[in-house]
Amino acid sequence: MTRQRIAVIKTIVWAACLAPLLRLAWLGRAGGLGANPIEFITLSTGTWTLVFLLATLAITPLRRLSGQSWLTRVRRLIGLFAFFYGVLHFITYVWLDKFFDVQDMIRDVAKRPFITAGFLAFLLLIPLAVTSTSGAIRRMGGRKWQLLHRLIYISGIAAVIHFWWKVKADVRLPAIYAVVLGTLLGLRIIFWIHSRLASSGTRNPRPRV
Repeated sequence: MTRQRIAVIKTIVWAACLAPLLRLAWLGRAGGLGANPIEFITLSTGTWTLVFLLATLAITPLRRLSGQSWLTRVRRLIGLFAFFYGVLHFITYVWLDKFFDVQDMIRDVAKRPFITAGFLAFLLLIPLAVTSTSGAIRRMGGRKWQLLHRLIYISGIAAVIHFWWKVKADVRLPAIYAVVLGTLLGLRIIFWIHSRLASSGTRNPRPRV
């Protein structure tokens, strides 16, 4: 695929990833955030964090199933937007909800399990965002970088648990996210088993009769 086409695709991805934020800003300006604007912003930013996390995890299975190698060119961008919306979600909680009350936040983390799960999901995204540059990949080496970036699996699981525990009663929406995450992780396990079997067959070819 040519550089021009990759540039066009990345522009489209940028626009699509920024669309939720622009919609949120427009609703805020138009007074469309409902009776509880803080809750609306918190839910919106948290949902889009999870959506972009799952989209990042979906890139490799989609590439392997479709053979479209250009998908890897937008994986890092989508992953960084997952972190971006995670930062907005965290800032909303720290600033608008808790007004920087550290003691209150510590009590929240200790007493409310869904806050603990969400905090864990966010913390795990930080080293992934920091090491997302080409320079970081070169300094760490490909294998170490890949091992570190597997933290996204744990972050995704923690994010789904955070959402599930938060809604308490009506878990239909988080259940959908859980199924999607389980499917993506299951596909990765299948791919890993297949690659192990293939490499094993290459090392130990059957003797000819």
